[in-house]
Amino acid sequence: MFIIESYSTAVIFCIVTMFCWGSWANTQKLASGNWRFELFYWDYVIGILIMSLVFAFTLGSTGEGGRNFLADIAQADSYYIKSAVLGGIIFNAANILLGAAIAIAGMAVAFPVGIGIALVWGVAVNYFANPVGNFTLLLLGVTLVIAAILLNAFAYRRTASHSQGVSSKGLALSIIAGVMMGFFYKFVADSMFPNFENPEPGKLSPYTAVVFFSAGILLSNFLFNTLLMKRPFVGDPVNYRQYFKGSSKSHLTGILGGAIWCMGMACSILASDKAGPAISYGLGQGATVVAALWGIFIWKEFRNAPKGTSLILYGMLFCYMIGLGIIIAAR
Repeated sequence: MFIIESYSTAVIFCIVTMFCWGSWANTQKLASGNWRFELFYWDYVIGILIMSLVFAFTLGSTGEGGRNFLADIAQADSYYIKSAVLGGIIFNAANILLGAAIAIAGMAVAFPVGIGIALVWGVAVNYFANPVGNFTLLLLGVTLVIAAILLNAFAYRRTASHSQGVSSKGLALSIIAGVMMGFFYKFVADSMFPNFENPEPGKLSPYTAVVFFSAGILLSNFLFNTLLMKRPFVGDPVNYRQYFKGSSKSHLTGILGGAIWCMGMACSILASDKAGPAISYGLGQGATVVAALWGIFIWKEFRNAPKGTSLILYGMLFCYMIGLGIIIAAR
């Protein structure tokens, strides 16, 4: 299987993760005109599973390092399979809330707040499980990210108080999603053998782990998304009949969104071997900056904000970028 050989290459993969995780939600925005989020999300989940299998049967089945995908499945211990699946279930519960927050509050709010909180929790959880990197620098980087979260929340509250129709529900959902999302990565990391060049009996390769993680997302979606379809946070209930009446363009847009996100997940997992899970996860969550840029400058989500809000947003972006740079230096 393909394995990353150096920390510098791992950082490049983390940057790819950052752009993938920060850009997939554009497909949700593109589909939102005539396609409800709850229906979009089914295609998004299918896209994640498809891309995980593409990686498994290509990069995960070539090369001499590690253990190829089919051989890895044949020897996998059920305990580690369950760990990867559990990571998918936790992620899916959090991501559905994040998607609902994007639909309500926009990318420029949901990502910096939700994913920012996930970054803080995720770096802490993954560092204490596998302490790779300078603790002081990680703490400083995370502190700056927290400052960015607070600035973004403040900008959104100013906009909410100034504009009619801006709901604080999106902010609340972002916070809940972020707290939950900070835990999923640890379970996926725990399912894999730590040194990808030296496979351990029973544990999973990164490619196999991502496939079972994706399976956990799909299986849990029959519960989580079905409940959301019946009791949506905004709007009337939707049903499966409406999903199957969707256009090919709507379905393909959702699948593309899932494929983009999964590409980022695979790159993050592969980078964790040389960067460590805490740094790999933390850098990937630089997606917050990418998503905020999309939301602020392309989708114009703060166009009705009161005077002075733009300075707060620029301060938020500055804190994020400096914080992420310090997280890179922590290795």
